[in-house]
Amino acid sequence: MTSRLHDYEYAVIRAVPRVERGECINIGVLLYCRQNAHLGARTHLDQARLLALDPVADVAGVRRALYGIEAVCSGGREAGPAAADSPGQRFRWLTAPRSAVVQPGPVHTGLTADPEAELRRLFEQLVL
Repeated sequence: MTSRLHDYEYAVIRAVPRVERGECINIGVLLYCRQNAHLGARTHLDQARLLALDPVADVAGVRRALYGIEAVCSGGREAGPAAADSPGQRFRWLTAPRSAVVQPGPVHTGLTADPEAELRRLFEQLVL
């Protein structure tokens, strides 16, 4: 018996400590699967790498932004008004282009039978 494949969308979350320079490090992955109403995030901040790009980077601010992203993905009370939005709406909001220290990369697509396993795989491959 084969598992049914579902399409998904994902984006890498990047830290761009000096926007004018354009240098970045990958600090997380978002994954949205409409068929499963699955929205997940995995994040990891390598502080040493961030500070190598900018020795005065706001590490605490980046960590707060990552916490906010995870909260919006979970849809819990700490997500604030976004908690009432559908997973798709929250994914679109999180992946909207912005000029900030924490930015989403472009949205990509794929197929998976297990969105959570795919999120882990992408996280390990693209962030760790």
